[in-house]
Amino acid sequence: MNLRRHATPQHPGIQLAPLVDVLLLLLIFFLMTWNAARNENELDVKIPKASAAKEKAAPIGDIIVNVKADGNVIVNRRTLNPQELTELLRGLVQLNADQAVIIRGDEAGAYKNIVSVLNICSQAGVTNVAFATAK
Repeated sequence: MNLRRHATPQHPGIQLAPLVDVLLLLLIFFLMTWNAARNENELDVKIPKASAAKEKAAPIGDIIVNVKADGNVIVNRRTLNPQELTELLRGLVQLNADQAVIIRGDEAGAYKNIVSVLNICSQAGVTNVAFATAK
């Protein structure tokens, strides 16, 4: 005769440790991608406003060239001289013939600074050039 009582199996509940691990990994992933996207745009370059501007995020792989008011050219938080920018763009065009370049010119800067970057893009063989504006 079996005198043991059959206990009903109890549900162990939700395991919190794996849930916290997954949430922390997601948090780290989103912080890293947000930081990488923020690095592309120089925060002290104030781009001009356009009434017909449309909100568009730059696709991955597009090069963002920031032209400050004093004429300095910044790519990936590095100040480049015209020769370095030309070499960088030529190397990218060799890898991808349809390489896109987005120029973010400061609204207080001289137009000649933008034209010099356009000339560099032309010399490097870049044919896909866009200008960033604010809405």
